[in-house]
Amino acid sequence: MKTKLLLTSFIFFFIITVSYSQTATIKGVILDENNQPVEKVNIKTGNRGTVTNTNGFYIFEIEANRDVVVEFTHLSHKKIVSTFHLKSGEEYEFNPVMSTSIEQIATVVVTNNRRKDVEGIITLKPETIRKIPGANAGVENLLLTLPGVSNNNELSTQYSVRGGNYDENLVYVNGIEVYRPFLIRSGQQEGLSFVNTNLVQNVDFSAGGFQAKYGDKLSSVLDITYKTPYQFEINADLSLLGGSLSVETISEDSKFTSITGIRYRDNSLLVNAKETETNFNPTFADAQAFFTYKFTNKFHLSFLGNASINKYNYEPQTRQTNFGTLSDPIALLVFYEGQEKDQYQTYFGAFKGTYYANDNLTLKLITSTYHTTEEEHFDILAQYRLGEVNTNIGDENLGEVEFSEGIGSQLNHGRNDLDALITNIEHKGDLNIEDHRIEWSVKYTNEDIRDRLIEWEVIDSAGFSIRPPRTIPVNEQPYVPYNGPLEAFQNVRTTNNTQINRLQAYVQWSKRTTLGTSDVWYNAGVRAHNWGVKGTGITSTNQTVFSPRAQFTIKPDWEKDMLFRVATGLYYQPPFYRELRDATGTVLPNVKAQRSFHVVLGNDYSFKMWDRPFKLTTEAYYKDLTNVNPYTIENVRIRYRANNNAKAYAYGLDMRLNGEFVPGTESWFSFGYLKTEENIDNRGYIARPTDQRLKIAALFQDYVPNVPSMKIYLNLVYNTGVPGGSPSYADPYEYQNRLPDYKRADLGLQYVLVDNKKQFNRGWKKPFKELSFGFEIYNMFDAQNSITNTWVRDVYSKRQYAIPNYLTPRVFNVRTTMKF
Repeated sequence: MKTKLLLTSFIFFFIITVSYSQTATIKGVILDENNQPVEKVNIKTGNRGTVTNTNGFYIFEIEANRDVVVEFTHLSHKKIVSTFHLKSGEEYEFNPVMSTSIEQIATVVVTNNRRKDVEGIITLKPETIRKIPGANAGVENLLLTLPGVSNNNELSTQYSVRGGNYDENLVYVNGIEVYRPFLIRSGQQEGLSFVNTNLVQNVDFSAGGFQAKYGDKLSSVLDITYKTPYQFEINADLSLLGGSLSVETISEDSKFTSITGIRYRDNSLLVNAKETETNFNPTFADAQAFFTYKFTNKFHLSFLGNASINKYNYEPQTRQTNFGTLSDPIALLVFYEGQEKDQYQTYFGAFKGTYYANDNLTLKLITSTYHTTEEEHFDILAQYRLGEVNTNIGDENLGEVEFSEGIGSQLNHGRNDLDALITNIEHKGDLNIEDHRIEWSVKYTNEDIRDRLIEWEVIDSAGFSIRPPRTIPVNEQPYVPYNGPLEAFQNVRTTNNTQINRLQAYVQWSKRTTLGTSDVWYNAGVRAHNWGVKGTGITSTNQTVFSPRAQFTIKPDWEKDMLFRVATGLYYQPPFYRELRDATGTVLPNVKAQRSFHVVLGNDYSFKMWDRPFKLTTEAYYKDLTNVNPYTIENVRIRYRANNNAKAYAYGLDMRLNGEFVPGTESWFSFGYLKTEENIDNRGYIARPTDQRLKIAALFQDYVPNVPSMKIYLNLVYNTGVPGGSPSYADPYEYQNRLPDYKRADLGLQYVLVDNKKQFNRGWKKPFKELSFGFEIYNMFDAQNSITNTWVRDVYSKRQYAIPNYLTPRVFNVRTTMKF
């Protein structure tokens, strides 16, 4: 009898256990169209259900290994119906956006929200951003795997999009525009990205053809939403490059939430691996906070703050670069004296008040201040020797320079200081009238910038001072005597006190409806931008531009899930301070806004392969640019001519295939083709500095089949060379040298000790919600990528040699992440 009872109990326990294990979990935060959490959303399947809390958070168990239809309903919003098919024990994060006017039914859960698809916006998962390896890990690192986005310098967080430069990209955090430092000189002086990935909830990116609600830039929009905490949580990330710590809190009454993060980074691991031996201590630190207080259900007040300090102490010692051919190897040896001390301090604070007048009307008031103080002080003497290399195998002097073809020295001096204060106040509105949505804004900006530039460079070759380029008479020493005065090769001395006042406004309308049996979406809007420039010794000017923009999307009622969109408009970029300043440092207030006419044609094809979701996105684009302000790029420092004396064009094709190549993980492959040329002073079309013809990239996530806790992350980028291999002073019509192709592969291996599926009730792992250890290999194949060339003259033949300035070689990093 006891045996039967035990057997029955065992069978019953086994059935219960199996039944319990055959479940999966969905969780997330439900937001409305204004990115605000929706409370008391009913979530139901069959006779089981739950509701969201005051922060819009929910967690819900469903049956596994079959299609489960889940309904999300709310009195003030339209119903969302989604079908999930999850594996046993799988946990899926689903963050739907509830509309007040459109019912949403999704039979297949895909990674990108359909609302973003119709707008041509790419949505990136924060989890992917935090895991993918890179020398400059973060949002920008992931952007570089997208088609049309390029950067040939892993030490920089800047990026160019579809032929635009680094100054043509908009960045928003919680609807607030953020700024970058002004005087960045080189790739070693980039510091931290403003965006703290530990604080990120949502990342949207548009590479062109964006709506009127986004500001006046020519290339792209990066729209970041920070988290709304729903529980207390601590996240930490530590590596040999530094670390970060973030804390999320929520009050007992759920009215006050906060998320705070601090970061520290030391790039010595990367810089010390380069060919130049230095005492280099580049350290960056910042602190960010995002607070929200709900006074009532209708009025919320939030604060976003950031303080950042970037310091660089640079004492170069020696450098040896080997180049040439096997039959004619050449080496450049450089001995340095002096040092460079740079510092950038930025402070940013913004208040945003949101008033929900009713279910259809939302009003916002945003005020922000950005303050930066920047110093670049350097005195560096470089004495070089250019010569032939000993190639005799077995010789004790193998690899050493035996015969000098050129000797010389170069002295660089700089005392550059900048103090900028930017203040904004903006009102935004959002009104829904049946199927119509109307958005508007009025914004005032004051920019007060004080700037001092003192830079000079003296070049001496074989005892003879080299005069500035393109001067008359030309110095032909040592062959022809020259009796003119000594002059610095480059010399800039100026002091500026500039104020810019801007008044901006936009209004846009959008509607989702049907056309026959097809779903369609319309958007049309216009921006106006007025700005005036004044200052000490500057003639006051005032200009105004209008920017109409439109989008149309159609989803035919086809068996195949296809979506087509077209976007067009006039995009203006009124000059920022750097665009008003020419190569001599003089501010020219009459510089006009650069104008670009955009046409973007896009297609999304969603399908299933291997019974898993995939999507192929294709976009063709054309830009016709007028009033172009030509520029050159020195490393990542942009120097404008401050003259609208050019016209240009850009066209290309971007393709991206993303999906679950490995079950439960998202990966993608990108391809981009671009051609962009400019015509300066009607001299004919030549390649622009960002003419990146071909781009191929891949982001791949996997795990070891027999050891699923071992995760693998691979980041691959291949870019063809851009113009930039010529001397910085050269006439671009005489020099169109391109840098070598950029090739890079970063690998990350991570072993997960604790996660949602592996929790511990005792032992040292009990406090952790997540814990992992791993290592990363940057530039896995040790590709020699170069960012610029140093040009050295052979005194005997007067031939100039282009010596590449290489970027980082292969570097190993150790990393651990944890969550409490």
